[in-house]
Amino acid sequence: MPGWRGRAFREACVSFADYPMQPEGTMNRDKTLRILLVLFGLIFVAAVYPLITSVRSGWQANREDAEPMGLSLYVTMGIFLLVAARNPSANRGVIAFAAWLNIAHAAVMAVMAVHLPNEREGLLIAAAVFGVIGAVLILLAPAKQLGERVVRNP
Repeated sequence: MPGWRGRAFREACVSFADYPMQPEGTMNRDKTLRILLVLFGLIFVAAVYPLITSVRSGWQANREDAEPMGLSLYVTMGIFLLVAARNPSANRGVIAFAAWLNIAHAAVMAVMAVHLPNEREGLLIAAAVFGVIGAVLILLAPAKQLGERVVRNP
């Protein structure tokens, strides 16, 4: 009987992380991720219209602009996010790339907001949107499966 208090204390202090995630929690997370992948994918693919119009107007005005290049990257990423929505755990790399790409884009836009006071409000709003998209993708990204190995170059 002398050890009952220690054992009860240890059992009471078992953290939430030690318990396996409930199946419905995993299903809700997976479903939420799939919905957001489709939503973000469609939003990014919808940039194809501004891409086409900006390229056409740039050709007609005979000017160079970086906007079509950026839009083409996001349209392509949107297609890959739509493909990843079918099987998120098999496309962890695509999801991670999209997340970090959005975070990097948000960081660049935030720095630009400091240097371009006339554009500050729009740049900060866009930086917040891209940052949130990146953070959400990272938070909901599927965990590495137990059987997966990391291959390292010698």
